[in-house]
Amino acid sequence: MRKSASESKKLELIESLTTRNFLFKDLEQSLLTKYLTSEQLIIEKLYSNRPVYTAFRNDASLEYLYAIVFGGPIVVRSTPLDRFIAITYPNSCFGMQNLALSFGKVSRAFPSLVEAYKTADVVKIPLEIVKAIHQESELFRQRYGIMFELQEKFQYHLLNCSTYPPQAVAALLRALIYQERELGNQPQDDGVFVFDLPIEIIAKACQLNHRTVEQVLKGMTKIGILKSPKGIQNDLVHVINPEELKAVYGATRDKVSWWPLR
Repeated sequence: MRKSASESKKLELIESLTTRNFLFKDLEQSLLTKYLTSEQLIIEKLYSNRPVYTAFRNDASLEYLYAIVFGGPIVVRSTPLDRFIAITYPNSCFGMQNLALSFGKVSRAFPSLVEAYKTADVVKIPLEIVKAIHQESELFRQRYGIMFELQEKFQYHLLNCSTYPPQAVAALLRALIYQERELGNQPQDDGVFVFDLPIEIIAKACQLNHRTVEQVLKGMTKIGILKSPKGIQNDLVHVINPEELKAVYGATRDKVSWWPLR
């Protein structure tokens, strides 16, 4: 009975993977059933604040691609400044840059810690399966390349985190909006972008202290860029006016009238 329940859970997660995940949805059903079976995939729970692996180790590659089904986000911490340089949410994948496949063969950076910021359920897909699907499906190859492009563009946005707090926070939010919109995860049905984004992640990604981040979020809420629904956990950030956020991202100090510090 216990085995049956476990198998049912696996099949449920595989169905979620093949209907919602950016890399696998809309692929030919015959291709999916050929490779993505419960016997070949590994279901794993990643617990918060525990390392998953160290990215970009010399002469080391991963054996699995990780697909997030529930929970997270999964973050990448750079050293020595301990900045968050990647944030991955459900229905996306991580680990591509450390697989001996495609652009992963030439993707090089400095050792960085990958961990679950919050508990997450993931599907670990063996490299051999990823290689086989990559070889057979042009759509998969295109999407696999897009994943690398999105990571580069995410870091590009972080490079534009100025020392001016409104612009720094806006840069991170713009990076997330671009990433999740391209992945097809956002916006919500009402047009709102919703991110599980704790203060600590914003602070470390933007190199700001917690108090400053709180003040920026408060200011953005006051002028209608963000909203703060009642009864919702504090870590959720609701962006209701992306265009105004874009204006803050590209503004100079003199143009952000709501920020009190000059």
